[in-house]
Amino acid sequence: MALSASKLKVGDTHEEVVVEDLSRTQIVMYAGASGDYNPLHSDEVYTTQAAGYPSVFAHGMLTMGMTGKMLTNYVGDGRLTKFGVRFTNQVWPGDTLTAKATVEDIREEGGQKIVDLKVETVNQDGKVVVSGSASARLDP
Repeated sequence: MALSASKLKVGDTHEEVVVEDLSRTQIVMYAGASGDYNPLHSDEVYTTQAAGYPSVFAHGMLTMGMTGKMLTNYVGDGRLTKFGVRFTNQVWPGDTLTAKATVEDIREEGGQKIVDLKVETVNQDGKVVVSGSASARLDP
């Protein structure tokens, strides 16, 4: 069921856990699905010894995709009109991520009700890993 403009107000939030205990397998599966085989996401020896990171880490776009799933769960399929993020911290195997959308504005554009959302995804320590914004069409 899609969101209704008459039932929303500025400051409303929607939050959901988008992944619990992110596995290396999930990261490698994303590499296969996306075609992004950068060794930083799958090769532990390269990542730790050559690149100097403590471990492999998730693709930014994997985190964005999980955040986007929260958005479509909230606003409904086919309703997003804009979605953009900034990757602020790395996501590691074992992380649990919680995504949150906060209503910043409800407006009309071309005869259509639109909700503008602030988007943020945090890890289990409360560290922001993705921040951004989204807009979606609403029912009246």
